[in-house]
Amino acid sequence: MTLFRRRLSAVSGSLASLMLLTACLGNPPDRTGTGSSLSAPVVRADAGLETKSISLGFVPILEAAPLVVGVEKGFFARHGLDVKLSKQSSWSAARDNVVLGSAGGGIDGGQWQLPMPQMISEGALTNGKKVPMVILAMLMSQGNGIAAANGVRDGNLSADLKASSPGFFTTFQKKEGRRFRAAYTFPKANQDIWIRYWLAAGGVNPDRDVELLTVPAPETLQGMKTGTMEAFSTGDPWPSRISNDKLGYLAATTAQIWKAHPEEYLAVRKDWVDANPKAAVALLKGLIEAQRWLDQPDNKTEAAKILGSRKWYNVPVPVLEKSLRGEYALGSKDQVVKDPRMGPLYWSSDRGVISYPYKSLTLWFLVESLRWKFYPGVVDSLAQAQAINDRVTREDLWRQAAKEVGVPSKDIPTGSSRGREVFFDGVVYDPADPQAYLNSLKIKR
Repeated sequence: MTLFRRRLSAVSGSLASLMLLTACLGNPPDRTGTGSSLSAPVVRADAGLETKSISLGFVPILEAAPLVVGVEKGFFARHGLDVKLSKQSSWSAARDNVVLGSAGGGIDGGQWQLPMPQMISEGALTNGKKVPMVILAMLMSQGNGIAAANGVRDGNLSADLKASSPGFFTTFQKKEGRRFRAAYTFPKANQDIWIRYWLAAGGVNPDRDVELLTVPAPETLQGMKTGTMEAFSTGDPWPSRISNDKLGYLAATTAQIWKAHPEEYLAVRKDWVDANPKAAVALLKGLIEAQRWLDQPDNKTEAAKILGSRKWYNVPVPVLEKSLRGEYALGSKDQVVKDPRMGPLYWSSDRGVISYPYKSLTLWFLVESLRWKFYPGVVDSLAQAQAINDRVTREDLWRQAAKEVGVPSKDIPTGSSRGREVFFDGVVYDPADPQAYLNSLKIKR
């Protein structure tokens, strides 16, 4: 009897300890992504993965939010994967670190502007050294903007330059004795492409009528203070911080240019994916859960608190929360706009699931590269662009991950194209006929 009591006491103590530990850690995030408590990672004991860790790089803008939330909320860990996030000082640093790979003290992949993964694969950004990459998912749509300095408020720059600012850039050059300076964070990629599309749609030739500069995102505020540039194309929270800190105004958002547009992507070295296909699916499962969680309105406050911490973005939480909710002071008159549909989208949109890596969308960045002759000798024809895109963009792993994590079948795309895309200026990009899109563009190289 005494032995029985001792055993019962031991079992009771173990159960009590387990209950206490569970209470301290908190519950794991639920599949629907509606829970809002910050829980510690709950690792599956045996996920059967080829590796238990991956090193990813990120730049502190809203596109990286699913990666950060995936770590902090335990979404990756619950699928058996330890994601080690490393803040990159610039896109150039991220490029150099992925060439090194984690084995060389670098990273296995991470957050990318396009077509960086495609061009790293081809050696076009890496001095001829080819490092094959795999695009696995889109991280976010929208959430980018073009901020303008206070010194050009009289220009009334807006999304539609033809309507709001006819002749402004010519007048500016005559008045200042130099061209208007517009900046972005990395050449020949997303934010360069956005500002070029915006200018060209307004009848402004970005190669002739303005001076284009490369400025790392963390230097945005200082650049606006010192007058380094008159406009800056980058991801939030930087455009919103320029507006919030009264250093300038938000001239246009990328959502105005192209609703539910492709933005930055998760891409990983191909050798890592080939060696660790189960871990790649686990990575995507955690990402999908993080994106679904981020899209829930009730989670925006907590997301802003997570991202705003010194550990991650070190940005004022109120600025981040407004950005996440699609709240902007827009235009030279700082008109307050509150529309979640025009803010960052992580999971759902009126064009379907954001996360899915449609080849039709990853191809567009290569088509734009053709438009501006960004990569001569590498991307000189649509056939080359399509071949590169097919090699780098993979959709099968995303579909597998979505099924395993319980995404409804209606939300899992079955094809590689999202269909015809229409820009704010009426231009149509039909991925079935990209040549027609190129022919329709009046300003190009």
